[in-house]
Amino acid sequence: ICVCPGGCCMQGMVPYLPELIPHLIQCLCDKKALVRSIACWTLSRYAHWVVSQPPDSYLKPLMTELLKRILDGNKRVQEAACSAFATLEEEACTELVPYLSFILDTLVFAFGKYQHKNLLILYDAIGTLADSVGHHLNQPEYIQKLMPPLIAKWNELKDEDKDLFPLLECLSSVATALQSGFLPYCEPVYQRCVTLVQKTLAQAMMYNQHPDQYEAPDKDFMIVALDLLSGLAEGLGGNVEQLVARSNIMTLLFQCMQDTMPEVRQSSFALLGDLTKACFLHVKPCIAEFMPILGLNLNPEFISVCNNATWAIGEISMQMGAEMQPYVGMVLPHLVEIINRPNTPKTLLENTAITIGRLGYVCPQEVAPQLQHFIRPWCTSLRNIRDNEEKDSAFRGICVMIGVNPAGVVQDFIFFCDAVASWVSPKDDLREMFYKILHGFKDQVGEENWQQFSEQFPPQLKERLSACYGV
Repeated sequence: ICVCPGGCCMQGMVPYLPELIPHLIQCLCDKKALVRSIACWTLSRYAHWVVSQPPDSYLKPLMTELLKRILDGNKRVQEAACSAFATLEEEACTELVPYLSFILDTLVFAFGKYQHKNLLILYDAIGTLADSVGHHLNQPEYIQKLMPPLIAKWNELKDEDKDLFPLLECLSSVATALQSGFLPYCEPVYQRCVTLVQKTLAQAMMYNQHPDQYEAPDKDFMIVALDLLSGLAEGLGGNVEQLVARSNIMTLLFQCMQDTMPEVRQSSFALLGDLTKACFLHVKPCIAEFMPILGLNLNPEFISVCNNATWAIGEISMQMGAEMQPYVGMVLPHLVEIINRPNTPKTLLENTAITIGRLGYVCPQEVAPQLQHFIRPWCTSLRNIRDNEEKDSAFRGICVMIGVNPAGVVQDFIFFCDAVASWVSPKDDLREMFYKILHGFKDQVGEENWQQFSEQFPPQLKERLSACYGV
């Protein structure tokens, strides 16, 4: 059986789907439980197509029937329906907003009905819903439906219960989506996460000292707790400051950042980046201790650890400004090496380029002399990302560095032109920076040389630069 939606068999199926999907939706009501559960699975394979059609045609009837199956009397059908609904949520995203009340009623009702195994799948469906609709979930009526059963489960589970993992992951998504709507629930959740981290670290220390007397801790408790703290910092923003102020989280974070387990370090650096954005006044006193650890973790052998450490350095740079100067030498050589490595994953390249740009923005004198060693891969890494704040700060950095060291970009100026053309709508002052660099280069080489140079441009690039910047 070929199960590759969007792959080889999907295109061949498309002409039959307008007839097939309604038939499969009818199968969700079949009297045989096995037919109902396999219909859930089959329909989930075509979620992408369903969502691409007008919502009333297939999305609404499919969602309505899947929600009924989530409350099916048969456990296998519940499980299949819940998984299928999570897949549909991922595809539909904000298309689900008009139906949120109806969806939440069903998912909350399932809390009272589900046994242990299916509860874990239900947490996943709720977390995915929060990821898919984001801040649209932050409505008093939705919060009143969703939070009481989640908090009841949270209070029911002991710190040692592994069922906390999926619940913590679910709450992390919910906290990020609800933003300020999560404030009434944040204190006990925050405190418990800190306690989980503290307990796991203490247990690890005992085990390291007396491995014959103590059990090795399950560090997954610490990882999911750090991830939920990240979700709180991202969702609550500045409101997390008072919670951080009343806890020893920075001391714990210092220990977690040095853990031997890569997944712990990965989650630690994500939390560090989120706390840097949310309440830098608590991070700043620790920078001298944290930066050498971040530098040590710029190791692409551990892609996710390296990625999060790189991102955190970029966020710290934006907060530190010129005070970042003592740390540039500690991290820049690693970042330049990573951006020049063959076969580096796309996200790591993009994050590395953004962080180099941000470092150059705050410390141009220190970073600009290296310009020729990274400008080409820097431009090719960032030409494909959408306009956003991170891209904005990175490009400001590259413009400032070109001002300090124009010779560093000369050999690869065509790549800079291409990267500038990737912007859809830069802010006015950034556009002005691009304009000055492009015209400065053109004036310096002279009209004739510029004409020869621009002959190398693909037609689309030539048109775009001419239309946007008059060169």
